[in-house]
Amino acid sequence: MTALDHATQTMHAAIRPAAVTRVVNAVSAFFRTWKNRREFYRLGDMSDSELADIGLTRADLHVAVGLPFGIDPTVRLGAIVRARSESAEDMARRIC
Repeated sequence: MTALDHATQTMHAAIRPAAVTRVVNAVSAFFRTWKNRREFYRLGDMSDSELADIGLTRADLHVAVGLPFGIDPTVRLGAIVRARSESAEDMARRIC
């Protein structure tokens, strides 16, 4: 076995686990997004006051439902809630 053959075999062995890891991560992300999207649709059954308790409005749900399937709507909703919370905190600081 030459040094080139050894280097080629070593390189292929190193690439294989990385490729498998990428595939596993992609499949995992797909299923997580699918599960979160299923849970997201359950938010539509909540009343406006229940949504307000978790920092959302019905309009927020309409924004998130328009996202492409591969994008997790719960991530977008989390960003909306954080932005709303930060703006409320900023307003409270200005009043004090």
